Amino acid sequence: MSASVDWYFDRAPRIVIWEMTRACALACTHCRAEAVPRRHADELSTGEAFDLVEQIVESGASLFVLSGGDPLMRDDVYKIVTYARTRGLTVAVTPSATGRLTDDALLRLEAAGAHRIALSLDAPDAEAHDAFRGVRGSYDRTLRALRSAREIGLDVQINTTLSRRNHERVDEFAALLATLDIALWSIFFLVPVGRASLELMLDAQETDAAFERIAKVAADAPFAVKTTEAPHFRRYLAQHYPGTPSRPGVGDGRGFVFVSHVGEVYPSGFMPISAGNVRTTPLRTIYREHELFVRLRQPWTFAGKCGYCEFNAICGGSRARAYAVTGKPFGSDPTCSYQPARSTDV
Repeated sequence: MSASVDWYFDRAPRIVIWEMTRACALACTHCRAEAVPRRHADELSTGEAFDLVEQIVESGASLFVLSGGDPLMRDDVYKIVTYARTRGLTVAVTPSATGRLTDDALLRLEAAGAHRIALSLDAPDAEAHDAFRGVRGSYDRTLRALRSAREIGLDVQINTTLSRRNHERVDEFAALLATLDIALWSIFFLVPVGRASLELMLDAQETDAAFERIAKVAADAPFAVKTTEAPHFRRYLAQHYPGTPSRPGVGDGRGFVFVSHVGEVYPSGFMPISAGNVRTTPLRTIYREHELFVRLRQPWTFAGKCGYCEFNAICGGSRARAYAVTGKPFGSDPTCSYQPARSTDV
């Protein structure tokens, strides 16, 4: 194959996530960022954040997500949201459920121009969620913030990290979320990076069982459902739900860029391989031209079954998980049970 199956991802990312800071008051079991209590001295400054916004606009991306750590640990978050909105970007913010997440903070985010906030919920009950997040009261604070956000007109997305602690509770999650007026449930399949251990990651059989539960929920839920770091959910849907749209999804380096708190550019926050820094190289150049990003948009070049699987154009496997588990960013995703017809590696 000579041309990228992701040609419409080659020119521009769809989503840019910026890890504003790694500072956060929570102590989550699975924290990708290995968050710490205090901000790093070399974080991008407010002025550099404005420059990053300009680079995002030039890259052609339309969605800008302010993440962390906890974005509310930076007092300039509101200025940055406003600036990004004036430059035409759709802005979402992912605050942590701490004492900083007040009604006033939500009002200021809405006034600044934020379109959506994303809150994390990792169990459908307080005890299990708080144990996962490492702070008592996190569950109740999350639900209070959710309801307050909806009252002032902010869309709310719920992020759930799916692991061996909660993967059998998908139906319980769905029943709770159906009562909460959310726009989207984004289900992150755990990648063993940061503080997340390999023991928490689902195996291939557990992953397929989770796909079955999620597909049933998505068919009837009053909110949209998406997966993160589980591109093989598209393969599952194509196999079990004929007629499901089968275009390539956004993934690691494919329509997606992650910028760290100090400006390093990664294909994903779960795949910490730097392809450059926005302080020295334009984001557009890194995304379009760096060999790592270019190859991530060429799934037929991947090793093992991911390289020759007939579903690799819509899936390609989680590159972050392949890297985290095997050390090979272009290897096969170890949580995929599917065996393509071809029996030899490429």
